[in-house]
Amino acid sequence: MTVLTHFRTPLLQTPFHARTSAANVLNRWGPWGGYMTALCFGDADMEYTAIRNAASVYDLCPMVKYRITGKDAVGYLNRLTLRDAGKLPVGAVHYTGWTDDAGKLLDDGTLFRHGPEEYLICCQERHLPWFLASAEGFDVSVAEVTEDIAALSLQGPCSATVLAAAGFDVSTLKPFRMATFPFGKGQITISRTGFTGDLGYELWMTPGQALPLWDHLMQAGAPWGIRPIGTDALNLARIEAGFIITNMDFVPAHQAVREDRPRSPLELGLGWMIDWDKGHFTGRRALLAERERGPEWQMVGLDVPGNVSAEGSILYHNKRQEAGFVTAAAWSPALKASVAIAQVQSKYLKANDLWVEIYALRELQYAKLMLPVRVVERPFFNPARKRAMPPERT
Repeated sequence: MTVLTHFRTPLLQTPFHARTSAANVLNRWGPWGGYMTALCFGDADMEYTAIRNAASVYDLCPMVKYRITGKDAVGYLNRLTLRDAGKLPVGAVHYTGWTDDAGKLLDDGTLFRHGPEEYLICCQERHLPWFLASAEGFDVSVAEVTEDIAALSLQGPCSATVLAAAGFDVSTLKPFRMATFPFGKGQITISRTGFTGDLGYELWMTPGQALPLWDHLMQAGAPWGIRPIGTDALNLARIEAGFIITNMDFVPAHQAVREDRPRSPLELGLGWMIDWDKGHFTGRRALLAERERGPEWQMVGLDVPGNVSAEGSILYHNKRQEAGFVTAAAWSPALKASVAIAQVQSKYLKANDLWVEIYALRELQYAKLMLPVRVVERPFFNPARKRAMPPERT
């Protein structure tokens, strides 16, 4: 008789767990896609500093991954996603999303093209039933390969230098491109991608290569102050970069309980990625109608006075009428400013008379602050080094 003991470890451990658990002196963990992920290893400020001033590594293994193969892979992805997968060259990556029939966003993610008929989708949430249902009528194979691929994010101004010291010459690797490199008895894939808005790379490997590669990078990167980072530091960096996250900045349409909560790509500032001319795709009719009448909501960046985070705050028009809400906010060390990402009703954006109501905790008492905010472009932090060719060697 088989005795099931999986309940004793309700969260899975990634292939890097032996190293991340040893480094996590605070023992602070959080769930991500069924895995344990480090929130902070010891000092979130120093981890953020590594992202912006040195080199950092972040365990990406919990990211959900789907391999799409077959002669109809391009047609299938063009029906499923917003961008034209056929325009993506082999060896390239693009950011995309997919919606339901009502044009509401289910998720966003990165699409990697490994071959003429082979793609990899990486995203935050699980969508296998939707992907399989969408494959009806296409000669295509869809498989979840999350546990088959280990991934590590190496970000920061010294990241290219660390890779060079580790024996990986990425000097010719352009943003949103990938290449394979020998490592051990096999090879790994390195893509110039990331979620920090800075110079950075993501390394893709088999689970068996995970620990040797971690040790190799940490040894090679020691002179440049490489250190592991948790989700807390990464979240600050992504806010500065103006990036959005499912279940933080928007609710995936298939998870929403209230029918007014899902948002369309047009409402989330992702309209630029829609290829209207590639043919029919799921949600196209609804999105065309919305484009004609205009989106009800807008995802915007905000400049907030002072140094108190506006996270979780409500926005008002003319201090009286509720106009929206803040989904993510932080005091930015890089910008020396308080910034926020917010959903605002479109009708109030033209008036440009927005205020944020913040409750600031000051010596055990909350002080109510009503501050004027200014709509600004995202990304808030946009260094030239993230696009530089060749990448900076520091």
